[in-house]
Amino acid sequence: MPLRELTGRVGDLRQLASVRKVVLDDGPEAGVRALLFSTGGGLDFMVLADRTLDVGTLHYRGVPLAWQSPNGFRHPSLGDSLSDGGVGFGRLFSGFLLTCGLDHIRQPKDGAPLHGRLPSTPARLLSHGEDWSGDQPTLFCEAEIIQASHGREAFRLLRRIESPIGGTSLSIVDRVENCGSTSWPQALLYHFNLGYSAIADGSCVTLDGQELGAPLILNDPGAAPDVVCVAARSGPFATCTVRTPSQAGPLEMALRFSSPTLPYLQVWQDMRPRAGILAIEPCTSDRLADGTSDAERSLEPGEQRIYSVEIQFSGHSAQLFAEPANMTLSSD
Repeated sequence: MPLRELTGRVGDLRQLASVRKVVLDDGPEAGVRALLFSTGGGLDFMVLADRTLDVGTLHYRGVPLAWQSPNGFRHPSLGDSLSDGGVGFGRLFSGFLLTCGLDHIRQPKDGAPLHGRLPSTPARLLSHGEDWSGDQPTLFCEAEIIQASHGREAFRLLRRIESPIGGTSLSIVDRVENCGSTSWPQALLYHFNLGYSAIADGSCVTLDGQELGAPLILNDPGAAPDVVCVAARSGPFATCTVRTPSQAGPLEMALRFSSPTLPYLQVWQDMRPRAGILAIEPCTSDRLADGTSDAERSLEPGEQRIYSVEIQFSGHSAQLFAEPANMTLSSD
């Protein structure tokens, strides 16, 4: 419907789609700044300004798809990436997206902690809101995140998240700049985390049509965490698809990423009871046999590198609380 007609039907366009700034205020999440995106088309998600402008909760057609740990979305002051022998990342690990880097990803090595020092770094929020101009009205936010140490790495991450009003997709464009005086290896891994009902028994993962592993089986007592890393095809983009069966028809998430700057895709899963997580992870380097990363490309002083990811949801989610067909309600 044209914008002129919409404005005549509502008192405020934010009734239809909006980005609202809030502050979480309970338990270990207290004080975390967040942005609530609602596209009006069936996609609602929470962007965490105090956690690298990453995505926390995400709902498609009212059904939650993001994996969440018992810790929720802890305030960054409660975390320490170097704790627990360098795997403190595990105490902050929660939500649809955690961004890892910017100089190290994967297992601890040479003093760098698991997935680097970037996760849960507070962002400086630059702008957010609704843009109703143009052919495609859009929700957006933009922020700056700094990871720097004098004489070592000095990276500036400028992140912009957009989601079309009335749509079921979101995009992330990251511009990483070496704002220091020293050439330094630059690494990035996007940890996109799906839980039930985004995944279920029979979920399949493909990369540009090639199946990666067997269909999933959730709540498997005999399962162990598993990981595979493959090279993305040459070209401007590669697409990873997660397809999950449901009674109403399959749910599909298509994740399209810039393969020149993200030449590898890592897929990690933990299907044990009370875990149930599938992680889709476009990244900058291959995974070595010991779980560490291959060499990363350096970024020269003043040089920038651009990364982009687009995610489209389609189809139907499972009904989380559907009653069995033979269930009858009692009047007692």
